[in-house]
Amino acid sequence: MNDTYESIEYRCANRIARVTLNRPAKRNALSYQLRRELIDALRAAERNDEVTVILIDGAGPSFCSGYDVTPNEDRGTPPEGWVSSAHFDSWTDQFARSCLRDWLTIWDLLKPVVVKVHGYCLAGGTEILSMADIAFVADDASIGYPAMRGQTTPDTPYFPWKMTMAQAKYLQLTGNSISGKEAAEMGWVAKSFPAKELDAAVDSEVRALASIAPDLLAANKQSVNQAYEIMGFRTALQTVWQWHALSGHMRPGAGHFAKISAEKGLKAAIEWRDAAFKSEGL
Repeated sequence: MNDTYESIEYRCANRIARVTLNRPAKRNALSYQLRRELIDALRAAERNDEVTVILIDGAGPSFCSGYDVTPNEDRGTPPEGWVSSAHFDSWTDQFARSCLRDWLTIWDLLKPVVVKVHGYCLAGGTEILSMADIAFVADDASIGYPAMRGQTTPDTPYFPWKMTMAQAKYLQLTGNSISGKEAAEMGWVAKSFPAKELDAAVDSEVRALASIAPDLLAANKQSVNQAYEIMGFRTALQTVWQWHALSGHMRPGAGHFAKISAEKGLKAAIEWRDAAFKSEGL
């Protein structure tokens, strides 16, 4: 166990590095600190010759509730590469750029990254899930991006690459969530399991994967990645901050969610955002 982290747990055994998002009281919401620690741990695992596979999971009742947007809270030091400047702040959207930079780390690692998802997996949590090499989820997990109903476009626009056009448009336009079982059936994730069987099933999958030579795993991962990059995967993702800036700063009422959150609290803002969908039973 590495005791230098506060928002994650990191330990290595049997050629598997386990990285656990560890803010259970906030359903592992992605603070700046958690993101910095997660990326640091992933890079440490990549350098460790005793590690073959990296597994990311979440402590408590949920994998990840998304980015931490708690109002009036000091978010601490921004992630690596953040450019704070009057020249850029109004239009470059440093937040979206930093998110994409973080999650492309998962894509670019030489070692395979597996995620195990239970409970809620929302917004930024789905970005981790979607950028991982293999995702295993509980049948009853709730997976979606509700922030797109009233805040911004996704910080990492993975939807067109993980599902059909019809599914991508439906989920990105509505912000609706689906179950883990549905996500597996549509090909968004590799497999789903009954919640009570998830831990044992993923342990078996990861132990077997860790028996393969690391250089062969790296070659197979990179060959698949290269095919997607030839099709434009990275270039498409890098359009994120333009659309994020447009949707978050230039449309009428863009700051309404933040205004309600600051004045009445985050719960009230979420209720405002989701009211129409709840009234329709969605």
